[in-house]
Parts: sequence; C-alpha cells; structure tokens
Amino acid sequence: MNTPAHVIFATAAFARPFDRKRTFAAMAGALAPDLSLYLMAATSLYILGLSPNYVFNTLYFSDAWQQVFKVDNSFLVWGAGFALAWWYQARNGMVFAASGLMHLALDFPLHHDDGRPHFWPISDWVFQSPVSYWDRAHHATIVGPIEMALSALFCVILMLRFTSLRSRLLIGALAILQLFPVFIWMFIFASDAV
Repeated sequence: MNTPAHVIFATAAFARPFDRKRTFAAMAGALAPDLSLYLMAATSLYILGLSPNYVFNTLYFSDAWQQVFKVDNSFLVWGAGFALAWWYQARNGMVFAASGLMHLALDFPLHHDDGRPHFWPISDWVFQSPVSYWDRAHHATIVGPIEMALSALFCVILMLRFTSLRSRLLIGALAILQLFPVFIWMFIFASDAV
C-alpha cells in the first residue's frame, strides 16, 4: 500500500480525538516501516543525484537496502516491540507497535516482486504475492481503486471524529498525498525522461 494509506488506516483504527500522544503514536507507527525507504531514496535522489530508475530498480533490491528492510519490516521485531510495550503497560507504545504491525499485515499480501523478509531474523523468506498494490501486471487496477476508496472513506470518518481545524488540515493533506500518488511518481521520474 502507499504510505499515506497506511497512516490513514492506522489513524482511523487507533487514533483518538483529544489524545494527541496516542494519535501521534498511531501515525508514527504506520509511517515507521517505510521511513528508511524514504530516507535512503531521498538521499540517493536529491543529495547523491542518482536516477530514480537506478534507485528503485537497483538500490532498492540491493543487499544493503534489503538488510535495513529486514529489520523495519519484520513481524517479529514489531511483535517484540508490542510485547515489550504491553509488559510495561506503555499504552502509546502499544499503539505505535500495533500501527506498525497493521502496516506489515496490509503490505504482506500486496507486494509481488518487491516484498520484504517479514519474518527476519528467523527467516529471509519473502512472500511473492500474486497481487500488487502498484503493479498493473498483478491486479493493481483492482487493488488501487479499492485502496483509494477505503482511504477516502476513512478520511471522511476521521474528519467527522476530529473536528479541530489543525486535525482536518492534516487529514486533508494525507488524503491529497494518497489520492494523487500518480503525480508524485511522475515528478520523481520526470528527470529520467529529460
């Protein structure tokens, strides 16, 4: 799934109006499994000046990047984090970890050839789903609209639950990021067309 969708879904599931720490924990936990990808991709694209095709077709699949993805996309690591938060009765820690686990549970069935080793450190096995959220050759034309529709529905629900202007602006920004990923990717890959 697209990262904004993960944040929208987790916010709808775990965030509560008037509980900023819990809401922040829900959003941060949903973002965390993809954060390393954004940091490494941004560094590669904008600091090192590498081409998007090289970054996403070569570096993404490199051993170095996959080593990072093993850690931040492991059900076992996130499960251990949840268990630790539960042990210490750290409610916001549990929300953070539950959001991360939700992210992984939604990613697991939606990556065909770009999945992550979700069971590290026990196994480096990567599930190759027959379905992809972005690859048209693997049903993205069905999955994508479902993801967009659910994201829009959850944004409406969030707008009804969170009534402050700041909250609604944030929800609106998430909706824009989710509903217009085509434009974002066109911008990123525009330098390859020149």
